[in-house]
Amino acid sequence: MKNYKMLIEYDGTRYYGWQRQPNRSTVQGKLEAVLSEMCGRPVEVIGAGRTDAGVHARGMTANACLETTLAEEEIRDYLNRYLPDDIGVLQVQEASPRFHARYNAIGKTYRYTCFDGEVKPVFDRKYYTRLEERPDMELMRQAAEVLKGEHDFRNFCMNPRMKKSTVRKVDRIAIEREGGYLYFTFHGTGFLQNMVRIMVGTLLEAGCGRMTAEQIAEALNTEERKKAGPTAPAQGLCLMSVDYD
Repeated sequence: MKNYKMLIEYDGTRYYGWQRQPNRSTVQGKLEAVLSEMCGRPVEVIGAGRTDAGVHARGMTANACLETTLAEEEIRDYLNRYLPDDIGVLQVQEASPRFHARYNAIGKTYRYTCFDGEVKPVFDRKYYTRLEERPDMELMRQAAEVLKGEHDFRNFCMNPRMKKSTVRKVDRIAIEREGGYLYFTFHGTGFLQNMVRIMVGTLLEAGCGRMTAEQIAEALNTEERKKAGPTAPAQGLCLMSVDYD
């Protein structure tokens, strides 16, 4: 029995998120089904996080303990042969027995993509959110400075029963434009449920003049969830990478 680290990408459009759920199609569930068939026994796959329904990933990290005679490349090829076309395994490598994809993660990068150009790009339609108005870049960057740093992000979380600490550190927020595309890139120690999507919704409100930097600061320091901006749609969000020591 050896512990293997996997680098995975997936189009989350037709999945109910990463986490295994009864009678629902999930990314973790698909991986576990194929690996269990390969090993002839139940296999648990541990992901670095739990992306929501409709969210994509280019760099999800996971680990699983496998009893197999296959080499690393053969495990990767077996997975890619039997997984659906919208899930791909980029790399499989033996890891330390103590490696845990979730507990050992020290940082994550997410990117959110919007489009506000005149002609919608048809073939990217599942990977961006269409905007009806063009937000002001400078106003959004000013607002992003308020969100950067270590804060209690309880009002930027969709789980009202969250019992663990809701304090997180966001050390980088980049907002860039390429033609009609608008990219929000977030790096931090970790993110709460829907936190990135709520931050994007809040920044877009600021860019459209409906929220000020002062109101965003107030949203961080109040008990009321409604003080923060709306939750941006899932399809524009992608987990880009996970950091480890």
